[in-house]
This record gives sequence, C-alpha cells and structure tokens, in this order.
Amino acid sequence: MRTRNFDEDKHILYLVATPIGNLSELSPRAIEILNSVEVIGCEDTRISRQLLRNFNIDKKLISCHEHNEAEASEELIKHLSNGNIAYISDAGYPGISDPGYRLLTKVLEHKYKVSVVSGASAMLNALIGSGLDTTHFYFHGFLSSKHSLRINELEELKSKKETLIFYEAPHRIENTLKDMLKIFGNRKATLARELTKKFEEYIREDLESLCHLEFSSIKGEIVLVVEGSKETKQISDAEILNYAKAFISQGLNTKTASKIVAEHFNISKNFVYELLIKG
Repeated sequence: MRTRNFDEDKHILYLVATPIGNLSELSPRAIEILNSVEVIGCEDTRISRQLLRNFNIDKKLISCHEHNEAEASEELIKHLSNGNIAYISDAGYPGISDPGYRLLTKVLEHKYKVSVVSGASAMLNALIGSGLDTTHFYFHGFLSSKHSLRINELEELKSKKETLIFYEAPHRIENTLKDMLKIFGNRKATLARELTKKFEEYIREDLESLCHLEFSSIKGEIVLVVEGSKETKQISDAEILNYAKAFISQGLNTKTASKIVAEHFNISKNFVYELLIKG
C-alpha cells in the first residue's frame, strides 16, 4: 500500500522515540507532536508521565505494553478514529526491543497512517561509538534468558560477517559474555552502558577480556557490540577452475571469466586467470 502521510485526509499514529537517558534528546518536533495529540499510548504510564511532565505536556495516557498490547491497541484505534494519536515506549524507539509492533500492525490493518518521529537509539549510539565496523551490522536485541536457547541463538549467529549488536541485562551479562566467547571464539567487542547518562561508559576490548570484568560494577542498560565472523571458506583450485570454465562455456573470454570468479570468491583475478591458462 502506497501512503503519503502528510497530504491525505486520514488520521496518523505517531511512533515517537523518547530519550534513552539524557532528556535533552527529546526533539522539538517530538514535543510538538506530543502536544498536538489528545491521547498518548505508552509502555508504562508512570515513566511516561514523569517524562512528559518535564516538558509540560499533560495528555490522557493509555497503558499499552507487552502483556496487554492486543487489547490496548483496540482502545487506541478508537481514539485514532477521532484524531491523531501518539505512542511512546519507556526509552528509545517503539518496536525496537520494546512494545509497539502489534499496535502498528493493527493500525495499518484499519487503514490508518503511521509516521515515525526520530530520536535516540541505544543500538546506534553503541555501534557508532564502539570502534567496530559500521559498514554492515545486524541487530539481534535480547538473547534468550534460558541457557540452552541462548546457545542455539549464538550458534546460528556465529557465521554472520556483519557486526553484531545485542541488548543485555546486568544480571545476565557475565553468562552471556562467557557463552559468546565459547561459541564465537575471541573477537573484538565493546560493552556500552548507561548511554547518554551521567555514568555513560564504553569498554572496548575483546570477549576474553570482557569476561574478566568486575561485574558488580556493570550496572544499568547494556549494549554489546561484537565483531562479525572473519572465517572464510577454503576453496580448492579445482572448484575455482570448474566455476570459471562454466562461464567460458557460456561464451565469456578468459579475462572476463577471471574477473567474475575473483569477485565471487574474493580472490585475485590474476590467480584465476593463471589457473585457466594452465588448466
């Protein structure tokens, strides 16, 4: 469905990102939007009311969290039929390891519009500040709290070449790091905690070093950023040659076939060319 949010006469659900620590990160646009709606859905009314009070925003709040999102979504949609509404989670973006996704899907099913108001993101702050490769990355969020399931998740992730990003709780961080070291091997890693807050800290080490931290000092919200896999599959000369010959049989010349095969296997095109000449 193709939707232009701001030139159609339909009501909008605004998904508004909230500060992950520093209140100054709530943007002027977010404040404007929250002031403009009559109803705000939120993860926890106590936390949201305290946040909104700092900006003199006094609106009707409707609790919509992990355990009541299906029912609360229906109530919010009734308000959406009368005008624009907003939804905020406790910190960061709704739907990113926070409630909001089920509300979003319900709103779209009812043919209303959805717009996202930008703001702070713990995973992006941690990634950019980690010192690890940001070219490609994979955000996983929270691993399972159950050991066997967590091990299975890590096994599935260990071959990914993208930089990996996880959220974790202080009481699980030691076991999670030890499991990562066991499954991934020793990789570069950054532990970022309390981002944008007074005690913001980055610990840029490797998994083995992080496993020896004084864990009683690791408190608050945690993001783990882990280097992607550097393992490369060993390809035999015969496999490379056969792959190249298949292109030549299709009419490509030796030089072109060598270039294509070299890019596919991430090897030297001169090496492929020499194999073809010899083979």
